[in-house]
This record gives sequence, structure tokens and C-alpha cells, in this order.
Amino acid sequence: MENTLIKPVNRGCLNRNQIKYIVIIAMLIDHIAWGFVDAVNPFLGACMHLIGRLTGPTMAYFVGEGYSYTKDVGRYQKRLALFALISWPAYVYFESGSLVFYFENGHFMINPVQSVIFTLFLGLSAIRIWESPKMKKPVKIVCIILLCMLSCIGDWAIMDVLGCLFVHIYRNRPKAKWTAFTLTFFIPNALLMIFVGFHSAWFQAGVLFVPLMLGFLYNGQCGSKAKIHKWFFYLFYPVHLVVLGLLKWMILR
Repeated sequence: MENTLIKPVNRGCLNRNQIKYIVIIAMLIDHIAWGFVDAVNPFLGACMHLIGRLTGPTMAYFVGEGYSYTKDVGRYQKRLALFALISWPAYVYFESGSLVFYFENGHFMINPVQSVIFTLFLGLSAIRIWESPKMKKPVKIVCIILLCMLSCIGDWAIMDVLGCLFVHIYRNRPKAKWTAFTLTFFIPNALLMIFVGFHSAWFQAGVLFVPLMLGFLYNGQCGSKAKIHKWFFYLFYPVHLVVLGLLKWMILR
């Protein structure tokens, strides 16, 4: 399949690197709220979570877009797999204060919960399956459904798998891309607001800011190709979870 990417109109003022740093800060704010703010000030925590809704969809967008311009997709996929593995114990510790492997009542247990990097890895895997010339379309669809099911143990489950995929599939059809991308993230979060209650889940509507941010501020350019920009998120993600986890479970409690 042709692996081209139509660049968006250069009307934005931020390149990919700059937007990545913005959403990394948003993620940090979100995790600080989950760890320390919610129990003290639920409204402030919800406001911080609203900001944090920028991160998962934006990273999915860049993975979906990245398939078309990366020089080695296989290496990109392996990098996501490696850092998903590295981030697994850090994410589990931050979330629950426990280790990935532990004993409970004499039984060996494994905590399967995974971070957003795992879900992004599945999203890139879905794109590779879709582009495989060896599979028939019905088989591809079944495999992608299985990846979505597997993603349920990860952060931004299903959404970051389909978000990556739709950005790639509709890369040359902007209206279809933005429609599919927006609905992929908004529908699950709208259902969450309905069933959990708008009063406690209203911040989930923050996902709607992502297509606005990317559509109007992103100029389609990469920015500096210095390696620090490539590796910062991968390194920052597990490190900040460990630091926040230590503060949450060992120092402040």
C-alpha cells in the first residue's frame, strides 16, 4: 500500500516537538492530581484531569502519523514494546503501590495493568496489520478487534488503538480523519460521563480539545531532530511515575 502522508496546511504555530512537550506537562499535571490532589480538593483535581485529557489522544495521533514518516517501522514498534515493558512496573507501582509480581495468601500473582505506552504499541501494531499484504481484510479486522480487547488492560484502552489506526487509514482524507479520531475518543468518554455521572466525570470532555489543538496549532512540522526530543518522552514517562509513586506511597503516606 502507498505509504504517503499529506502534510496539513502550514497555519499552526507549534511543531510536533513543542506539542509533545505540552502534552507531557499535561500528563504530569494529570498524574499529580491522581496521586495527591483528588482526595484533598476534588474540583481542583478534576480541573487538572481536564488538562490531562490532552495527552493520550495526542500521542495516538502522532503514532498514527508517525507510521508514514518513520524510516524503520519495525524499530519504532520494538522501541514502543521495550518502553512499555520498562514502564509496566513503574505504572503498577504508581497506581497501586505494589510490584508487578507478588504473593498473596500463598499464591503467586501478576498485576497485568499496563500503561499508555503499551496501548500505543498495540495501536502501531494495528496499523502494521492493516498494511500487511499477506492478510485478507476480514482477518485484519479480527486481529484488530483482538488487539482492542487486549488493550483493555492498558491506559486509554481501545481508544489509543483505534485512534492510531484511523489517523493512518484516513491520513489523506482530512474530514474523515478528524471525524473518526474525534468520535473514537469522545464517544467512550461521553458514555463514561453518562454512566458515572457528569458531576464526577465532566473532565473527560477534555478530549475534545485535542482535535482543536492539533487542527489549529499544529503546523505539521517535526521541529528539531536532536535525539533528546526523540527520547525524552520514553525516558520521562517511567521516571516520573517512579518519583511520584515514591512520594505517594512511601514519603507522604
